[in-house]
Amino acid sequence: MTVIWRFLVLVALLFWQGGFFFYAAVVVPVGQEELGNHIAQGFITRKVTNHLNLAGVAALVFLGADVALPDRVRWRRWSRGLAWLALAVLLGCLYWLHGRMDAALNPEERFVLDPITFRSNHRVYLWVSTIQWAFGLAYLVLTLAAWRAADRQIFAPKLEKELLDEEKTEVERSR
Repeated sequence: MTVIWRFLVLVALLFWQGGFFFYAAVVVPVGQEELGNHIAQGFITRKVTNHLNLAGVAALVFLGADVALPDRVRWRRWSRGLAWLALAVLLGCLYWLHGRMDAALNPEERFVLDPITFRSNHRVYLWVSTIQWAFGLAYLVLTLAAWRAADRQIFAPKLEKELLDEEKTEVERSR
């Protein structure tokens, strides 16, 4: 059950944050090149980011549930909780900024109504997305460390007993 749970947590996080990274690093530049301008690509991105943000909401459910699981190391538990909170707050900011940018657009005509407002909100949106991505990486590192510690707590005593049993067997054989 633990393996399945961890798999679901990783898939949720990687689908969300990996999707963002791939879209920003590959799809946007290719789209601009193929479509011939950034405005046409921007109207596609406008719709895609709705799906990315929705994936973020779904991922936060899994990540939040995982943070609630016990962790003996207090600083790590708190750090994971703060990383989760930062991801959630930043996602809320992205939803809010998305609405502000939408208000500066005419989607039917594919025209930017207020370029100055749109551009300034878009810059903030990009920075918030980047900061969120960094918190996603921090959450991932802390989560892997927590899982590793939990596994050691479970498996180390069993391995130690097996090693002691093997050692006893070898000592008895040598007599």
